[in-house]
This record gives sequence, C-alpha cells and structure tokens, in this order.
Amino acid sequence: MKFRHNKKRNSAFIYEALIREATVATMKNDTQRKEAAVRLLKKHFKSGTLLRKDLECYRSLYENQNLDRLTCEKILKEVKIQKRLIDPEGLFKQQTALIHDINTELSPTAFNNYVPNYKTLATIAQIFSDRVSPKDQVILENTIASNMGMLITEQKVEAPIDDIVYKTFVNKFNSKYKDELLDEQKELLGHYISSFMDNALQLKMFLNEELARLKTKLEEAKDADEIKSDRAMLNKTNQVIEKLNSYSKETISEEVLMTVMRTQALVKEIYNDGSNG
Repeated sequence: MKFRHNKKRNSAFIYEALIREATVATMKNDTQRKEAAVRLLKKHFKSGTLLRKDLECYRSLYENQNLDRLTCEKILKEVKIQKRLIDPEGLFKQQTALIHDINTELSPTAFNNYVPNYKTLATIAQIFSDRVSPKDQVILENTIASNMGMLITEQKVEAPIDDIVYKTFVNKFNSKYKDELLDEQKELLGHYISSFMDNALQLKMFLNEELARLKTKLEEAKDADEIKSDRAMLNKTNQVIEKLNSYSKETISEEVLMTVMRTQALVKEIYNDGSNG
C-alpha cells in the first residue's frame, strides 16, 4: 500500500513553511503577517512542547551534513528511539491546535509555501511511520543516511531562502545583481532569513564580524591613490565607515541589511579595481 504523506501532520514541514511565510512577509514589508507567523512559531514550537521534540527528531536527520556513515546510522537509530517516546495522541492534539491557529490567525495558504527539502521531510515521515514494509524501511533509512553524509557547500547558506524570496529581496536591493549575489551577501541574507527563531543571535555574531571586516577594508582603501587624491571619494568613504560604526548600536533592520550589502558590493568593487589596475 502506497504511503500517503499528510504535510499538515509533518511538524518539520509546518515549521519550515512558517519560516518562509515570515520571510516572504518581511520582504514585502507585511509586518502584520510576519508577526503572526513568528508568533505561531514561538507559541507552538517553544522548548518543552511535543511539537518541538518532534521537530528536533526531523532536524537531526535533515540538518546534519558531511557526517561519516557510522555516525549517520547512530543518529538515525537514536532519533527513532526518541520519536517513539513522543506521545502520539498528545502530538496529534498539538498539531491540530497549530493547524487551527494557522487557518484562523494567518491563512490556509501558508501550507502551500514552497519548502525546498519537502521530499526529504516526507521520506523521514515514512521512516517514522509503522505503515511501511521492512524492505521499504531499510531503503528509506539508507536514503536518509546517504543524504546526511553528503558534503553540502553553498546549499548550507542558501537553504532557508527559496527563489521567490531571493527575487523579491534582490529586486529591492539592486536590480543589476539579480541572482548574482556575492558569497558574503548570500551568507548575510541567509542569517537574516533564519533570524526569526534564535533572536537573531547568529545574525548578530556574523554582522559584528562582517562590519569589522568592511571597516578595515575601507580604512585600507583610503590609502589608495585614486581615493586619497579625490576629496569627494575620501569623504564618502569616511561617511560609509561612520555609518557602519553607528550600526553597532542599532536594531538590525532591513535598512541596515541593505546598507551592509551595498557596502559589501562597494568593497568588492574597490579591491577588484585595485587588483585589475
């Protein structure tokens, strides 16, 4: 019998769908919708809830990458044990409450959000099910273990950002970049998108380091002949440095993010011109 996956009963899918709902709302300046999505995430996936425990079982299988085979199999075995310890009836009730809140406080369209790793989440759901044959169970577990052992580079940064979000944000940033964001811009954007659930902790850490790097690069650039001989360029460079310094005291907003991304592009352009000259 073919396994029918109910994505509304997949805790990880709903979590990822809500993350994307908040992300798209942010890019569209829809504060009310973003706050509703974030409120649902914090309410239903807070520490100690069965939904959070269920989510952690999924995340242990789809977020671990570049692991050796033995470690993958050990994690898979432990996750199955932890999953069995979750009260299915209690989990079902919490999922029902979450579905109800999404339908009433947000919109049923949230379930239609594109989740890039949907197939992986559906495969994990089958592993957790007792409705697959032993043969299929082994094949599915082998697939997940193989995925966990894969080396992923750029996808690690870009995973939280689907095409819609990229296009929306990049068009607002600067139409000439389109899908050609710099690696450092992709990393910054990735941290910004995933900042909803960790109080922007990773974003703040990355931004502190990136601001320091950019200020150092701009200070060094002031010694370049084409800048120090041009009073207007020198003044603009100092203004950018001053602006970056002020961000250490500001709340991280989209305006801050856009300015940092422009500065990243500026620094790249300055040093590319220098190396080409």
